[in-house]
Amino acid sequence: MSAQHSVETIEETLHEEKVSMLKQPIAVWATAIAAVFAFMGIGLVDPILPAIASNLKASPSEVSLLFTSYFLVTAIAMLITGWVSSRIGGKKTLLIGLALIVVFASLSGISNTVGELVGFRAGWGLGNALFVATALAVIVGVASGGTATAIILYEAALGLGISLGPLLGALLGGWQWRAPFFGTATAMAVAFIACLVLLPKMAPPAVKTRLRDPLLALGHKGLRFTAGSALFYNFGFFTILAFTPFILGMDAYGIGAVFFGWGVCLAITSVFVAPVLQRRFGTTQVVSATLVLLALVLIAIGFAAGHSVPLVVILVIFSGALLGINNTLYTELAMGVSDAPRPVASAGYNFVRWMGGALAPFIAAQLGEHFGEQVPFFVAAVAIVIGIAVVVLGRKHLAGVASEH
Repeated sequence: MSAQHSVETIEETLHEEKVSMLKQPIAVWATAIAAVFAFMGIGLVDPILPAIASNLKASPSEVSLLFTSYFLVTAIAMLITGWVSSRIGGKKTLLIGLALIVVFASLSGISNTVGELVGFRAGWGLGNALFVATALAVIVGVASGGTATAIILYEAALGLGISLGPLLGALLGGWQWRAPFFGTATAMAVAFIACLVLLPKMAPPAVKTRLRDPLLALGHKGLRFTAGSALFYNFGFFTILAFTPFILGMDAYGIGAVFFGWGVCLAITSVFVAPVLQRRFGTTQVVSATLVLLALVLIAIGFAAGHSVPLVVILVIFSGALLGINNTLYTELAMGVSDAPRPVASAGYNFVRWMGGALAPFIAAQLGEHFGEQVPFFVAAVAIVIGIAVVVLGRKHLAGVASEH
């Protein structure tokens, strides 16, 4: 009887979570939809990387700087997002971020050299940082159903945006490589209007965030271990995203289709699979297991590179499922492990983890150019193994968060 009661309790809890997931204030949906458009910018350039290299007469490593400049500025800007939003309010910070993305996405579309394009992507990264960091804080603060529900909504927006980005990039980029940039600018302009109209006025918090607060938050061992592991995890993530298009030998439509499938798997597992695995096995156990699988997938892609494009495609799409699980769980660890305010902890965490996204594309392209297209994936697998080691070494500092789920 007790077992039946337990099952009924679990079913009631799951039903309540589903209800709370869907029953959200309009501000949450407006922010989440805008986040979808913002995250589309990450994978947007993926299908057109070879076309950009060809049209602007640039090498893969030069084109990879489109990711590096974007994520380097995003990472550094994370340190100022809390300082800004705590003084002018969340809504104004979101709108400034969206406006910057509109401006720099448009400028990217009229670039005539790869240097110009890299510079404008850096400006795009600043807008992305202001928007993304504040969007997570707004969703967590306003959503009904608690932090876990808010994070799943945020990761759903991330997954949907990442999956739609390559699709939009392919559909527009197959026509003209500049078109995806103007398409993104248009989408972000719509998001700007939606947030301007639908978001309520948000007063700045009573306590102002200092510029050094995100770095001080990293003094917490749990957050430091989470961010350190996420840095190496993101190195593997963006090796797949940024370097694989150069070894597929496909046009924009083909690359877009592959990464659309990759993004769909990422979105599904981040929302539906991660919470189930987390409840059953615990956060750190699932993170460690999926990292092991991801390292094996990267090794397999390395061996398949240059020999079997169909196998590379299958492995890349499957990797999306693993990445979706870990995206959600890393974010939950970062939000729950630290005693710092969530926006501050998020800023410190994102400063470290996005460095992995900044380093991986350029390093992978350099390794591919000088040592062969298999090597970047083997190096990425080593980075994932280091990420596993960091989780294992810091497990006692992460145990509190893991036991809550």
